[in-house]
Amino acid sequence: MDRRTLIFLIGMTALFFAMHQWFDPGLGDYVTQPQSEILTEINFSDRQTTPSLLTEAQKKNLDIVPLYYDVELTKFASLGVRQDDNCIVLSWDKDLPKDLYSEATDATVGEKLRLNLQVKPKEEGSPALYTFYPLSKITIPQVPKEENSPIQLIYFIKDQAYKIEGTTEGDERLTLSARPPTNALVFIKINNQWQIFGTYYPEDNNLLHLNQEPMFDNFVVLSFPSTEETAQDFSQEKYYVLENEYQQLVFSNLNGALAEINLPFQTETNQKSVVRPIEIDRLIAEDYVRNDSFPQLPYYLPDGSGGAQNEPKQPKFGGYYPLLRRNLVGKTKQLLTKINPHSYATNVYKIGEESDTKIYQLKRYEKDLIEFEYSDGSRRITKTYTFAKKNPEMAPYTLNLNVKVDGDARDLVMTSGLPEVELISGKFDPTLKFRTTTNQKRKVENISRPKDEVQFQFISPDWICNGNGFFGIIIDPVTQAGSGFSVYNVPGDLAPTRLSLIDAQYQRFPVDNYPAYAMHMPLKSQSRETKFRIFTGPFDKKILQRVDQTFTRASEGYFPDYTACQTYHGWFSFISQPFSKFLALILNFFYILTHSWGFSIILLTIALRLMLYPLNSTSMRSMAKMQKVTPKVTALQEKYKKDPQRARLEIMTLYKKEGVNPLGGCLPTLIQMPFLLGMLNLLKSSFQFRGVSFVPGWIDNLTAPDILFSWTYPLPFLGNSFHLLPILLGACMFFQQRLMSKIKPGSTPTDQQKQSKMMGNVMTIAFTFLFYHFPSGMNIYWISTTALGVLQQWWIQKKIMEGDTKQIKGK
Repeated sequence: MDRRTLIFLIGMTALFFAMHQWFDPGLGDYVTQPQSEILTEINFSDRQTTPSLLTEAQKKNLDIVPLYYDVELTKFASLGVRQDDNCIVLSWDKDLPKDLYSEATDATVGEKLRLNLQVKPKEEGSPALYTFYPLSKITIPQVPKEENSPIQLIYFIKDQAYKIEGTTEGDERLTLSARPPTNALVFIKINNQWQIFGTYYPEDNNLLHLNQEPMFDNFVVLSFPSTEETAQDFSQEKYYVLENEYQQLVFSNLNGALAEINLPFQTETNQKSVVRPIEIDRLIAEDYVRNDSFPQLPYYLPDGSGGAQNEPKQPKFGGYYPLLRRNLVGKTKQLLTKINPHSYATNVYKIGEESDTKIYQLKRYEKDLIEFEYSDGSRRITKTYTFAKKNPEMAPYTLNLNVKVDGDARDLVMTSGLPEVELISGKFDPTLKFRTTTNQKRKVENISRPKDEVQFQFISPDWICNGNGFFGIIIDPVTQAGSGFSVYNVPGDLAPTRLSLIDAQYQRFPVDNYPAYAMHMPLKSQSRETKFRIFTGPFDKKILQRVDQTFTRASEGYFPDYTACQTYHGWFSFISQPFSKFLALILNFFYILTHSWGFSIILLTIALRLMLYPLNSTSMRSMAKMQKVTPKVTALQEKYKKDPQRARLEIMTLYKKEGVNPLGGCLPTLIQMPFLLGMLNLLKSSFQFRGVSFVPGWIDNLTAPDILFSWTYPLPFLGNSFHLLPILLGACMFFQQRLMSKIKPGSTPTDQQKQSKMMGNVMTIAFTFLFYHFPSGMNIYWISTTALGVLQQWWIQKKIMEGDTKQIKGK
């Protein structure tokens, strides 16, 4: 391998590595759970009792269920304790099965439930964990101090469960009525409910909490007895809805804030919406239906007289995109995660308060208006929400918020909420921005994702933007807000994305990879009233331009400039951005003619090929001449085979004489690279391509890979689905390089031809792998341009051959 070939391969490897950075997900912070103390002193009652056999009613009360080896539920394995989507068993064998089966708790889910082994103990008799949903945590209670609580030791012998009673004294002493013959699971009764919390080992007379067991710490959450006030607060949470053709706003009386922002899908009856469903929406609707309800819980509507109706409405299933992260519900109806009301959008709280969960009173509720009020000893906060315009088409996806503070307004901030994850070409790439104006010059700044928090204490932003790339929230203080703002990292396990539900047993979308980001804007402490305009919708260029035009006041020098929230992604955005804008102009023109973005991409490649025809033609003719002089090059190599340096000098002289460029074969690819990067950036930053179908059932989203068919278990590199377009691309490139390096029969290939063929093979393999997870629109573009290149190369070679034939006949 010569130096030129080595440089080429190193350069291509570096380029592929850099492009792959667009697709590497970010990592979140891991949060450890508090550890529980061990009950160290274990005594036995003077009056020993015999363990009693549990009745079926008692098993049901403790949620003890039989587990089976087979899906038909005929081969009994063991008894286990079920908690939500988890099942804890005492290992009965050194080699536990990978999967067990039980009856489902919800008839709508199915008759059988498959549980996957998550924690496999090293010793027989120790606890093991099977789970339907790996992200679900086991909740165990902290033993109340200075309080006697009843406990039960439960152990299993074959298909029978036995009970031994006992009591705790504080959190250190335990008294049992008998010693079990084998290891047992320990339950404690708190608030009249039996809860599992540990394992008892009679051989050592020792009790361990589950989070002390090996490998259980990542699956256990330690809970503390709830205070009456906190429990009452959450039990009193109510939801109220304002809705139009563009958005469904779900308000909570906790903090008087936005718990949900749901965007309706574009349908035949709602053509005003620009949001289209994608594969994630279909998977959630089919396999995780309880997370596809909008609103998520029963809600109230206005009664027409300024209040709420008496009876709540039930949610409807499907039809919306959730812009904010919401609670997650397991297949067994159990609540897996609860979004803390602190993280709701438009929550106003005082910095430093221990708890900012306040119950707001509903003061006024109309079709397009809702008002909440909260009052304590130091301040009264009134929040009034209205749609931005009576005609929503003038300002789609916008609402007004008026925050009035009577009393102490110091250190008050307002939250942006936590946007749901949107994978852009397979990558998690949230958008964090703010705009400032200095000396009448507007500047939009990007914020790097913080690992913990970052504060901008001395910046007074015109607006802040918290988005996921395609959707987001813009908080624009119409009246002057306080100085400074902050950005916080919220670990993914505290506010998981709905993606984590999909193939959770295989950790397809681990929660740690998708942290959320919250932006907090301070209120002005000297002002009683602050008015905000809030945009909650897609970063679609036409939508943002319409909103900008609606609220622009040129005479006052006010320009919202919300279109700046669109982001051009990647390390090479400074190169690709002008090419992206150029390609967008051409694509929009062809879309007017075809009304199909897929066909527009194909027509775009034809237009680019015509524009670049002279350059490509020159390069291809040089390659054809290269093939023509191959016999002469072979002769020179043979003549000077004992003097390689002289042979290379003579060959270069021959190339110069014949007008041959030995690197001409690389020129077509180099010419295409800026347009390739521009097209990739366009698909990653243009909302109008999201969810657009080209071939229904195969190419359903131009911003995501095509899916010919899928399977359940993820395979290395391939993942869960087969993408055909990259394979077709590889076939086109292979055919192209064979045509470009074609050697006449009977002739010996030169070193240059061997290197060119080798480079072509490397490029073909590399592009096939690189493009496998690229958007389908990107693959359509490159397949089209490659196919046109093959056609152009064939045509040029044909013309050259015809010219040679005429020349021979003329002689």
